[in-house]
Amino acid sequence: MEVVNRYVATRHHIEGAPTEADFEVKEETARWAPDSGEVLVRNLYLSIDPYQLNRMKRSSASHLAVDSILPGQRIAAYAGGEVVASACEEYKAGDVVAGVLGWEDYTLFKPSPAVLMSKVADSAAAADDAGFPLSHHISVLGTSGMTAYGGLFEVGKPVKGEKVFVSAASGSVGSLVGQFAKIAGCYVVGCAGTKAKVDLLKDKLGFDDAFNYKEEPDLKSALKRYFPDGIDVYFENVGGEMLEAALANMNTYGRVALSGVIAEYTGGGRRAVPDLLDVIYKRITIRGFFAWDFLPKFAEFNAIIADWIREGKVKVVEDVSDGLESVPSAFAALFRGQNVGKKLVKLA
Repeated sequence: MEVVNRYVATRHHIEGAPTEADFEVKEETARWAPDSGEVLVRNLYLSIDPYQLNRMKRSSASHLAVDSILPGQRIAAYAGGEVVASACEEYKAGDVVAGVLGWEDYTLFKPSPAVLMSKVADSAAAADDAGFPLSHHISVLGTSGMTAYGGLFEVGKPVKGEKVFVSAASGSVGSLVGQFAKIAGCYVVGCAGTKAKVDLLKDKLGFDDAFNYKEEPDLKSALKRYFPDGIDVYFENVGGEMLEAALANMNTYGRVALSGVIAEYTGGGRRAVPDLLDVIYKRITIRGFFAWDFLPKFAEFNAIIADWIREGKVKVVEDVSDGLESVPSAFAALFRGQNVGKKLVKLA
């Protein structure tokens, strides 16, 4: 079987903030054979994540948990789709799957323990009957949910009554972290970059309070206002001055779950220069982590989160663009603060 496959590639290495002009849509022929052991998937939803930018840099470091991307190459990404043809017993045509596929119309993969892939349902209709659209399996029941749940509960370890601060709180991960922390009985404040996002956090997602960081000339003073008794857990998505301000306001034995530093990805913002004396004397724990750290607990996390959604305790916020051609603009929008919730691209 042969299919014409369009895929998104970078034109060159990207060192600053990405723009639509940094990408192109290319075309190739994807070939599947009955004796190949491979599975051919028609992709339906693509995940758009900020960390991909680090893979696109010329200086992409070898210590990163993900491979670098060379100009012109297809870009592996978390996605969901429908199996078109299968040469293995584990999957059959019509199955709906979610896992590492790509920014492309079709993806070929060979099942193995090293390949992150799961069957969502036996068919698209069965997936809908299960109560969750496929998009949820790419967002809240995918890597975003795994990052938020694992980062908060495995790294931050919140205790009922503690004070939790979430940066980039209207994004794919932050919007979930705040809701999870409320379920844990914590006092939660988030920050975002527009009034509409701040209102979303307070009015829809249940944050105790929220503020627009762009309206705060002194972030340390701002956090002191919102946390007069200090911060116990900080879920970090931003870096730079935000991290410095949070550390200055943390309580003794505070914990920082370091999920991302999007302000530092493009090279345009100042890198964080934390007061290490604060870290020492307050005995603050700062731990970086990656979604794949929690892969062994993926099913466990998803079962809990799914119950919370069914019970109405968690609201899912997804920002969906249409068509493969919209991937470059969707990706660039992440670094302009234009997304709300999980950014996805829906394919025809």
